[in-house]
Amino acid sequence: MLAPSFFDRPAEAVAPELIGATLLVDGVGGLLVELEAYDQADPASHSFRGPTPRNAAMFGPPGHAYVYKIYGIHWCLNIVCQTGSALLIRALEPTQGLTQMHARRGGVSDTQLCSGPGKLCQALAVDRRHDSLSLVDPPFALQAPSARAMVHTGPRIGITKGVDTPWRFALAGSRFLSKPIPAVERGQG
Repeated sequence: MLAPSFFDRPAEAVAPELIGATLLVDGVGGLLVELEAYDQADPASHSFRGPTPRNAAMFGPPGHAYVYKIYGIHWCLNIVCQTGSALLIRALEPTQGLTQMHARRGGVSDTQLCSGPGKLCQALAVDRRHDSLSLVDPPFALQAPSARAMVHTGPRIGITKGVDTPWRFALAGSRFLSKPIPAVERGQG
């Protein structure tokens, strides 16, 4: 298990070290394959304007969950790092609890189960109840990767501010990403 001190660093430093880690919620989950970093100086971050009731978890202990809803529909799961910073979990490769994930997601293909923040939360049954919970205590389990993964970086997606910040981190060659990283398509990264 990862200690809270592991997360008490800039989100962009934590992200590449978490690619390939195993995240489970009540025994259901898989390998983290795509993350985006956000910090308090970032205009795209929920913490940019300071603490609010919605983003309070971002100002809480490192290694905890920050869960919020977008478009009034989809839940998003983040890992809190240093104060005011977090990693949005964009995608994971499902490895455990596939039957439950398929039931929750309506029988989509394995590659589509967790290939986006909203899909991932639906597949893992993550919602507001999980906000501010420790990611290393039940119902969560977060285990470090067994080996350092090859990570590609690129610009974040789905935002309108800070779009050029290259804080999107993805497992090289993964079929489970929410969208390909352009640098990967060009053979860079």
